[in-house]
Amino acid sequence: MGKKNRKVAIIGSGLVGSSSAYAMINQSICDEIVIVSRNHEHALAQALDLSHCADFTSTRTRVRAGHYADCADADIVVLTAGANVKAGQKRMDIIAEAAAITREVVSSVMSSGFDGIFVVAANPVDVVTMIAAQVSGLPRHRVIGTGTSIDSARLKTLLADVFQVDPRSVHGYAMGEHGESQFVAWSHVTIGGKPILHIVDEHKLRFPDLDLNDIARKTKDAGWEIFTRKGSTQFGIGSAIAYITRSILNDDHRIIAVSAILDGEYGQKDVCVGVPAIIGDGGIEELIEFNLSDEEQILFGRSCEIIRSGVDGLAQHS
Repeated sequence: MGKKNRKVAIIGSGLVGSSSAYAMINQSICDEIVIVSRNHEHALAQALDLSHCADFTSTRTRVRAGHYADCADADIVVLTAGANVKAGQKRMDIIAEAAAITREVVSSVMSSGFDGIFVVAANPVDVVTMIAAQVSGLPRHRVIGTGTSIDSARLKTLLADVFQVDPRSVHGYAMGEHGESQFVAWSHVTIGGKPILHIVDEHKLRFPDLDLNDIARKTKDAGWEIFTRKGSTQFGIGSAIAYITRSILNDDHRIIAVSAILDGEYGQKDVCVGVPAIIGDGGIEELIEFNLSDEEQILFGRSCEIIRSGVDGLAQHS
């Protein structure tokens, strides 16, 4: 009986692309990884380096450099190639350049005959995911951005340090834009199943200096804290990509905060934004629609408008 080959194509051989491949290899997520890059020699070097992990992992993942034609039979195409944020810039400042790269890459992938699922990590990820969906023509559940998955992980890490628990015992999400207008849905954050707002209210003396607004700010700024010190983020986002990919290939139905195109959820339409979603072998199986507080709903709406303004600005200048 033949075994289905689980294949992932990664577009971009830079730090994020290579870190996601490294995470997939060490977690035995797929059988084959193809790295596609404008700089084919760099992709060859990355593939060769990554192939040397095989002796130290529980299963062998075949890794090679390839071309867009190799995307034809891939289950998932991971899009990491994009515009680089320079010092002093924000993610939204690179929209025009990112859009041009995304259109070129997605058109090339679709020309191969690809009929799988896109996982988009290139920034500004909410806008880029929307463009990828428009260019590919794939249904919205098969174009997934990494969104606020990494921000939610940062939130859990910060709270774990405060409450001295394992981050995996913290449940909660950053939502909205993967950027300046994101917010933490505090009304749905729990630690060990107990709402954090109840914990804070009941233990004021134990946590006298806890400032949830400061935690939310640190969550939002964590990426920039890393970027200003070393010029990039790679390991966290690489693991987020691997996590989403694993949930698709294994049909895990994990709930992950991803960039998803809304069609009435949260009272919003035709915008791609970070929300919790059930991720399985069909891509986005279902969007989780929280009953947000009035303040959170306002913040969510503002974040959607900022993302829309970025997409609209592109349309006006195209």
